Amino acid sequence: MPTLPMFPLEVAMLPGEMLPLNVFEPRYSALVQSCLAATDPVFGVVLITAGREVGGGDSRSNVGTLAHITEHTDLGAGRYRLNCVMKERFRVLEWQPDDPFPRAAVELWPDEPGAAVDLAAIRDIEDRMVALFERIALARGARVNARDIVSGADESGDPALWLYALAVRLPLGQADRYSVLAAPTVAERAAALSEAVDTVIAMVEFQLSE
Repeated sequence: MPTLPMFPLEVAMLPGEMLPLNVFEPRYSALVQSCLAATDPVFGVVLITAGREVGGGDSRSNVGTLAHITEHTDLGAGRYRLNCVMKERFRVLEWQPDDPFPRAAVELWPDEPGAAVDLAAIRDIEDRMVALFERIALARGARVNARDIVSGADESGDPALWLYALAVRLPLGQADRYSVLAAPTVAERAAALSEAVDTVIAMVEFQLSE
């Protein structure tokens, strides 16, 4: 049950995403300094469910993703520029006092065993996303190859990562992003993403009809 530095954000970060950060708040400057002193500079990112990133007093989700620092620049005066890659999913077991920065005892949370994932169903999600992007492009009078937007999402050959990669390409609200992240199994993640695609399609059609 390791205790990790935690960086709550107003976005649910998904495995495979890149996370650039400009750090200036003193407590997160201390977090960065602590991470950079470690052999593996890593911290957890969780979604803020209420409140703001700056100032504290926020409410936080209990499922997040580990951010691995790949590049950093010390800008002086406690300011840092970071590039991070999001990797493993985790669950928060217990929040610790924010002293001097947020910390939590966590456990890694790999996908649980579940029903077999129908790859054709994932391909259907991808096709519906392509149709959505084509609809938006047509409404804007733009010329795009919508298939290029989802190209490479399945390159890992792993259905779980394929679903994450598709979710990253879709303009989802934070609740839908979190439902994709927090789905216990790959099959449930596919269902969550499919429902999120339907939500975005309905929203776009409503906006275009006005």
